[in-house]
Amino acid sequence: MQKIVSISCPKCNNNHSFYRYGKDILGFQKYLCRNCNHQFAPDNPASRSSRKYPSCPLCSKATFLHHDHEHYSNFRCCDKKCNHSFFVVKPAAILPSSASTFAGKNDFKRMRYPVHIIISALSMFYLGKNSFRNISLILRIMHNISVSHTTISDWSKKFAPMFNNLALELIPMMNFDSDEWHADETVVKISGKKYYIWFVVDSETRFVLGFHLSPHRDSAQAFTIFNAVKHLGKVSSIVSDRYSAYKVPAKSVLGSDVKHIRVESFKDDISNNLIESFHHQFKAWYKTKQGFKSFDSANNLISMFVFYNFVRPHSSLDGLTPAQVAGLKLTKKQKKKYFLIA
Repeated sequence: MQKIVSISCPKCNNNHSFYRYGKDILGFQKYLCRNCNHQFAPDNPASRSSRKYPSCPLCSKATFLHHDHEHYSNFRCCDKKCNHSFFVVKPAAILPSSASTFAGKNDFKRMRYPVHIIISALSMFYLGKNSFRNISLILRIMHNISVSHTTISDWSKKFAPMFNNLALELIPMMNFDSDEWHADETVVKISGKKYYIWFVVDSETRFVLGFHLSPHRDSAQAFTIFNAVKHLGKVSSIVSDRYSAYKVPAKSVLGSDVKHIRVESFKDDISNNLIESFHHQFKAWYKTKQGFKSFDSANNLISMFVFYNFVRPHSSLDGLTPAQVAGLKLTKKQKKKYFLIA
């Protein structure tokens, strides 16, 4: 006998067609959805919380632990007809990205030289790819200011925390919902040893969403970089190369609804050429450094290079900066506040 009640099916959201279907083991009334045949007891507060493992995202039935790994768990639906397998990430096991830890100054207080001179020197280094000695020579000829090349080198590293804080203030003003994010890693040298720098770039704005510097090239680092950027926007697909380390992190961190495109060839319809082009630009700047001396200095320098998302114009974006394409609109007063005008 059908009875209309003010409830809805937790599986298909049907709210008008049910059968009474006896009672559960605790005595609460059960219902059978006429639309999807799902059985549920809406009055039982412990019907879902009593489950040891998460419910199946497809059929809402119980699951069992199939495999347990360091950074994620693999669960499988108990219903053999469904047999859905899914991953659940372990947030406590994922380490923070290197982009979350910087050492240096948070302001320009107690600096010997004017702010506009420091900003001009940093712009020449990160935009013009000039050496520190060339920048020192330009400042002496153009502004009659004698600044040591070692001082300029210190400027390029010590202000990373301040510019990172400015970026954190500006990012909520932009929209990074996109069809594709591109992920890849490349090699850098620190004190003669190989390190790996991981980047995620938005295909529509060319904005560098995040980076992570690590001595290792494994799945744990892919978990870290994806976890660092997942909150920035909604993405339809993540594009990477065929490296297997991206496979599970893309599914578990970004969600099963995000399509993972693993590129086989540069001639594919969807390629990873966008981030490879960014690597070419990054390497052109990196070669002027001839390697980094320490992990902290490398992390700070790369952070400052990434901040120039806000000031570096892009030829494929009609001369606009990635931040402008992402929707950043600032008044002249605001630009001065965020040091986007020297």
